Amino acid sequence: MRDLTTLSRGFAPSANVAQLKESATIAVSTRAKALRAAGRPIIDLGAGEPDFDTPEFIRRAAQRAIDAGATRYTATEGILPLREAIAAEANGQYRGAGPITAGDVVVSVGSKQSLFNACFVLFGPGDEVLVPTPSWTSYYEMVALARAEAVAVRGDPARELKVTAELLAAAATERTRGVMLNSPCNPTGAVYDAAELGAILELAAERDWWVISDEIYRRITYGTPAPSALQLAADRERLVVVNGVAKAFAMTGWRVGWAIAPRAVAQAMTAFQSHTTSNTAAVSQHAALAALTQSEEAERAVAAMVARFHARRDAALRTLASVPSLGYVRPDGAFYLYLDVSAVPSDDGDAGSAFARHLLEAHDVAVVPGSAFLTPGWVRLSYAAPDDDVARGVERVAAAYAELAGGRK
Repeated sequence: MRDLTTLSRGFAPSANVAQLKESATIAVSTRAKALRAAGRPIIDLGAGEPDFDTPEFIRRAAQRAIDAGATRYTATEGILPLREAIAAEANGQYRGAGPITAGDVVVSVGSKQSLFNACFVLFGPGDEVLVPTPSWTSYYEMVALARAEAVAVRGDPARELKVTAELLAAAATERTRGVMLNSPCNPTGAVYDAAELGAILELAAERDWWVISDEIYRRITYGTPAPSALQLAADRERLVVVNGVAKAFAMTGWRVGWAIAPRAVAQAMTAFQSHTTSNTAAVSQHAALAALTQSEEAERAVAAMVARFHARRDAALRTLASVPSLGYVRPDGAFYLYLDVSAVPSDDGDAGSAFARHLLEAHDVAVVPGSAFLTPGWVRLSYAAPDDDVARGVERVAAAYAELAGGRK
């Protein structure tokens, strides 16, 4: 993957971004779209974006908001009704002392911005932040942009590549200031149960670490619901919970996310945001408000989408059963399959990238190599794509693996 020093002759990037890498997931999607535009019948299983339309009741709410004049700046931290709705939903989960209020909520341009805002406000030079690995590629870059150091903590293969409190404690130093959590996980689809997540939160409280809990996939599960950190934390003094409407409501393009944080942190995030993006688009905020407050329509829409994801997951796993030697993390949430292709031969030791290249060039299927998530022997496949694409794509994945690794038995 290119870095910014290769982009233009004579351009010398500042130290702020000199080592920054472009998003691997976006790069794969861009490459797939380019090949498709050139006439190749590419099946894109790389994008982490629901393939469904935003539910109609949300689209209609946005249209009404435009007609009512929701076309101007709002408060940097978001419109009050939306922050109240977010707080009300959070209070339904939180068991600690004192209610969550609108003043604890900052609405941002997607959950990605909320995560970055939190990293930038909480961490700085000399700080270390523990990142369970594999993790979403942007976590490492966000921590680096805050001039802190991301410390990759490898997940336990016996526990679906999840970390434990013991693994985090072993990786910690006197410079450790926080930990990034994500459940359901991107890229694996693994879900932390209440005992696992509770133990990590207890450790963080003992060590006075900040916890940033990314819960953007929390409503997409296929069995036991994924617990929120709010349900398990004894208090919120050092907890920032990030969520949004992108994944559960197929609203990726609306760009609405939020952070729930201690009041002082929320104020700092608002001040920072006021100098970067300012407010999220007004009409998008009103659309998100409908998603959170029109409960019956929302539950029907989410349940229907999750049922489709569930069916695709199960069909994909049936296909993968034809190659018993192809290992994977069984996903109980999100919409990803994380495949162990370490048996594929490669010239540079990165079996995942070798497999992804072969799959794209020889089989017209795009997936993300695991090196993007600091696990080179793996690839991530997204089943947030049309049913037929997922079925044909997974069949080609199984065939390609059998071809390269002799995996079919």
